[in-house]
Amino acid sequence: MSSTVPADTSVSPLTPSSNILILGSGVFGLSTALWLRRAGYEDVTVLDMQDTASHSYSPAAIDSASADLNKIIRFSYGAEIEYQRLATEAAVLWDEWNAQIAAARDEDLPDVLKEGERTLWWRAGMLRMSGGDELSAFELQTLENMEAEGLRDQVFRSDDENDLKRAQERGWAHKIDPCHRAERFGVHKAVLDSTAGFVVAYKSCAWARHLAEKAGVKFILGQSRGKAVRIATDGASPAVHTADGKVHEADRVIVACGGWTPSLLPETSHLLETTAGSVATVQLPRDRPDLWGRFSPANFPVMTLDMTGGAGLYSLPRTEDGVVKVAYRGTKYTNYATTAEGKRISVPKTANVTEEKETNIPLQALDAIKSYISANLPELTPLGISSTKLCWYTDSIDNSFLIDRVPGRPGVLVCSGGSGHGFKFLPVLGREVVKILERESRGEGDTVYGRMWKWRGCPPGHEKRNGLEEGEDGPRVLAKQRMATAGDWSF
Repeated sequence: MSSTVPADTSVSPLTPSSNILILGSGVFGLSTALWLRRAGYEDVTVLDMQDTASHSYSPAAIDSASADLNKIIRFSYGAEIEYQRLATEAAVLWDEWNAQIAAARDEDLPDVLKEGERTLWWRAGMLRMSGGDELSAFELQTLENMEAEGLRDQVFRSDDENDLKRAQERGWAHKIDPCHRAERFGVHKAVLDSTAGFVVAYKSCAWARHLAEKAGVKFILGQSRGKAVRIATDGASPAVHTADGKVHEADRVIVACGGWTPSLLPETSHLLETTAGSVATVQLPRDRPDLWGRFSPANFPVMTLDMTGGAGLYSLPRTEDGVVKVAYRGTKYTNYATTAEGKRISVPKTANVTEEKETNIPLQALDAIKSYISANLPELTPLGISSTKLCWYTDSIDNSFLIDRVPGRPGVLVCSGGSGHGFKFLPVLGREVVKILERESRGEGDTVYGRMWKWRGCPPGHEKRNGLEEGEDGPRVLAKQRMATAGDWSF
């Protein structure tokens, strides 16, 4: 039983007519807006400095972690069974979204879903490969939890004869070692999770935004009208100042700005840090049906290599346009700048929206990606790399989300800390955010997820710092890296 906590008496209690302002139209902001309207809140507005509507979240035009080609959907969470359960609930809703889109008329869809493939969620399976000759403790714990939740029969170990037989019977055997690692390297320790796969990220965001707008959510977008420059809490209610000089007062302000959250709320910097993963793509030629077939979702799984042991590499099946995405999170890069308050905080440095722009990734990251491709996807090496991009996330101190009221800022809630695993919860995350908001307003105790995502301290010697203790003196700072260029894209 959770204990009762005092309500914030400095702001008015939530009512259906409360004016709720959400900063950010990525996964956290979209899901929260949608579920607030479903819960009966009548006045919900989303601000974003990027025109996500006109660009349909295109990765080429929108600089955010949510605006991506594709994202992994996984249920493997080691000992963190609460995340596993929430991901399983989200999968049911992903299935529902697939069915709704498949049955919809063109006029009832956002433009980006009217052409090409209409499927958001692909259950292509996820092959989690070990970098050594043993499965990690994380994998073994995940298998135990899959057993406890009745899902173990859908997961196949590469070194278990019974699992291999079951995979053959169920049509998954071809995805257990698609890179022939056992034959080529003499060892292949891996787990194939047939419940997992990926979603088409930019189309998923466009669909969620479409649903939110149909439900009555208002959107204010653009570098002037939608860009929050300051959150003031010195009045009767919180107010957001935007770049066009306007002031937007609200009963509640929810800050869900992804990589821009710590710079808007500097007091979160002991809990959140903006970091960049490194993404590269390989474009398959249209005249190579062999490659299009091999890397299709039907034939190729999502693959990861040593994600908990340091290598931090993963790849996904090709997109409908023949793009294979390979990414590196072994080193999560930072980029420090001075905020308006004079605090040094890591902020994004992107291809489009930031004043200082960056389209390259560190050479260290590109070399790791090229090594992964050479070892596991050698058919792609003659094609070379087609593009690179820094994908700016917000890591929390312990990889768990931060969704709670901000101390000292009445009426302001932070909703961030996706830590590279938030996208899968797009259909369901807002449901839990609404619960947190409502229980806080009534002074009631926390839900399971409310306790997990609370504002938290940072005890000395805490073993899960996620690199936040390094600061600007650490080795991950982008300015200290040698950046790769297009001249490094060939193998």
